[in-house]
Amino acid sequence: MRAIRNLALAVVVGAGAAQAETVTLAALGDSLTQGYGLPQEDGFVPQLEAWLRAQGADVVVINAGVSGDTTAGGLARVDWTLTPEVDAMIVALGGNDFLRGIDPANSRANLRGILEVAQARDVAVLLVGLEASGNYGADFKRDFDSMYGDLAAEFDVPLVASFFDGLADAAAGDLAAARMAYMQADGIHPNREGVARIVAAMGPAVLALIAPAQ
Repeated sequence: MRAIRNLALAVVVGAGAAQAETVTLAALGDSLTQGYGLPQEDGFVPQLEAWLRAQGADVVVINAGVSGDTTAGGLARVDWTLTPEVDAMIVALGGNDFLRGIDPANSRANLRGILEVAQARDVAVLLVGLEASGNYGADFKRDFDSMYGDLAAEFDVPLVASFFDGLADAAAGDLAAARMAYMQADGIHPNREGVARIVAAMGPAVLALIAPAQ
C-alpha cells in the first residue's frame, strides 16, 4: 500500500510538473516583429511576452523576425525556426511583399507553405494579416487582402485581420491620427506606445493560441 501511495504521489507531482511546463512561442515575421527602430525591450516580442506573463501565462516568445523579410524568406526559415521545443507560432508576414509589389499569388503560395510546415509539425499557428493600400490597383489589393482570410479558413487557424488593428482601435478608426501618435517617423513602424497598443489588441488571440499547450 505504501508503494502504491508513493507511486500515486509521483504521478500527481509529475502531472503538475507537466502542466507547469513553459510554453515556447515563435514569432515569425519581418521588421514589425523584429522591433525595427526601437530599443530591444520596447519591441513587439519583448512587449508581447511581458503582456502574456502579466496575464499569468508561463511563456517564452522567440523573436524570429527579420527586417526586410518577405513571405519567401519566412518560408525558407520556417523549417529551422520550428525546433522541437516550439509549441506555437505567430506568422506575421507580407508587408515587404506589398512594398515590393510581389504578385499576391506568390505571397499566398509562400504563406501556404509556411502553414503546411507548421501543420506537419503539429504546431498551432496564429496568422496575422495586413491590409494593402491601393497603390498597385484594386485587383492587387483584393488579392492581397483576401489571402489571409482564405488561408486561415483553409488551414483552420485563427486570424488577426491586421497587425495594426490595435492602432486603428486606439484612434477610433482614424488611421491618419494613429500614424501620427503611434508610428515612428518613417510612418511604417510603430513606436513604443504603438507596439503596446498592438500587443494589447492581439494579446487575447495569442493567449487563446497557447492555452492548449499550458
